[in-house]
Parts: sequence; C-alpha cells; structure tokens
Amino acid sequence: MKVRDFLLLVLICLVWGYSNVLSKIVVGTWGVPPLFFAAVRFLVVIAATVPWLLPMPRPRWRILVIGLLMGAGNFALLFIGLQSASPSAAAIVIQIGVPFTTFLSIVMLGERIHWRRGLGIALTLAGVLLVVWNPEGVALSAGLWFVVGAAFTGSLGAVLMKQVEDVAPLRFQAWVGLVSFLPLALATALFEQGQWSSAAAVGWPFVAAVLFAALVVSVVGHTSYYGLIRRYEANLLAPLTLMTPLFTIAFGVMLTGDRLDMRMVAGAMLALAGVLVVALRSRPQSPILAEREQA
Repeated sequence: MKVRDFLLLVLICLVWGYSNVLSKIVVGTWGVPPLFFAAVRFLVVIAATVPWLLPMPRPRWRILVIGLLMGAGNFALLFIGLQSASPSAAAIVIQIGVPFTTFLSIVMLGERIHWRRGLGIALTLAGVLLVVWNPEGVALSAGLWFVVGAAFTGSLGAVLMKQVEDVAPLRFQAWVGLVSFLPLALATALFEQGQWSSAAAVGWPFVAAVLFAALVVSVVGHTSYYGLIRRYEANLLAPLTLMTPLFTIAFGVMLTGDRLDMRMVAGAMLALAGVLVVALRSRPQSPILAEREQA
C-alpha cells in the first residue's frame, strides 16, 4: 500500500473512532435523545447526497431492507446502547458482529466455514465474554445488549448487501439516509420527549457534532474508504480497520473517562485477534462487511 493511502486509512479509522466517542458524549453527557440524534444525522446525509439518489439501485426491496438494517436499526440501537455503555466496552462488544456475519452467511448464502474462521470466531467470542465477565459470572448490561443488537442488524444488512452489485458509494449512502430518516423521525416523535429543547440547550456543539457525524464520518469517511477498496483488496484493508476500535478505546479513556483495566485489555486483544484471523482468510471480504461496524 502506498504511504499516502495508508495515512488516509489511518485518518479514516481515527475519524470513525472519534465518532464513536462523540456519539457517547451527545447521547450520554449532553442528554440528547438517541433516536432524535440518529434522525437528524440521516437528514443531513440526505441533504448532502440527494443528487445521487437516482436511479434507485435494484432490487429495490433489498436496498430498502438493507438501508433499514444498516442505517436506522444499527445506529438507533448503537446510540441507545451508548447512553449507558462506555465507548470502550461498546467498541469491543460490537466485534461480535464478525461471528454474526459468518453465521448468517452460512445460513443465508450457503458459505462454508473452515477451521481458521472457526478459530477466529472462537477468539472473538472469548474476548467479548472476558470484557463482560464479573466475579458472579457473565453480566451484559442493558446498554451492551443494545450494542449486540446493533451488531446483529449491521451483520444482517452486510450479508444482504453481498447480493447487491455495482452500487456507487454515494448512492448507497443516499438511500441509507432516506430509508432511515423516516422511521427514525416517527420513532423519536412517538417515544422520546424534549428533543428540540435538549438540542437547543447544547447549542452549536450539537450542530457541529451532527455535521461531523453526517458529513465527515458518513459521507467523506465511508466514500474515501470505498475509494481505497477500489485500489486494494478488502482482505488487506479489513485488518487495518482494526485501528478503529483501538482509537475508540483511546478516545474513550481520554474524553469520557473510560475505565481500562487488564481484563478489558486482554478481552480487546482476544476479540481483535479473532477479527484479524477471520479478515485474513483467503477469500476477499465484502467492503460492506469491513465497513459495517463503523459508526
């Protein structure tokens, strides 16, 4: 990989990692309702990508389902989880999406699992279990259960995306934004209160956070990553994207006071090692799978 492209990938992962912690600050520290935050984010994505909406990718029903899973479902569950879960723990637990994706690929696409992928899955699960372990046994907090749900919806969307070809990155982003905004807007109107007052209380920092999440993370970050996918094989890029959870943990410790003990460090190393083993399999990985877990 060229040095310039490697530095670009490092910057993308840095942006993704910071975004995870920023989302925690928005919904956890500032108290902005998570469904409202997700809806406003996707509204900005729509505004930025509306020129790429047409023509609509086919099959249309699949794009609608994928948009709901990878957009509204994934981000709503993740933001709800981040209200109470720490970014560091969430960054590790969401790696369970790798076993989810593999299992769904076997069931839905008829893929076969080999010993190396099995080993990677086992390591990932062991790492996640170590993170959520306490002296009384395994205890997954309510927030982390939502993170697990976000991992599953993202994985299901990634598997469905494997059956869609030739979708331009900005067109995909445009349809994810459009499909996601409407149900999120309805959900926040029905289930949340004080959305606008909480956002107004935060003021311009909230506006800056939304613009960063929508434009820098979703539009620029993901589109730049797709540009790298065109030049390099996904099984080269996927292991390098493991910088994202590492950056998330670092920012979490610095900005939100995440507690990082030896158990979490060991769990993170096990989980990331498992993801690395799966990512280094001989068959190229879908770019959507590699991107799936980035917020």
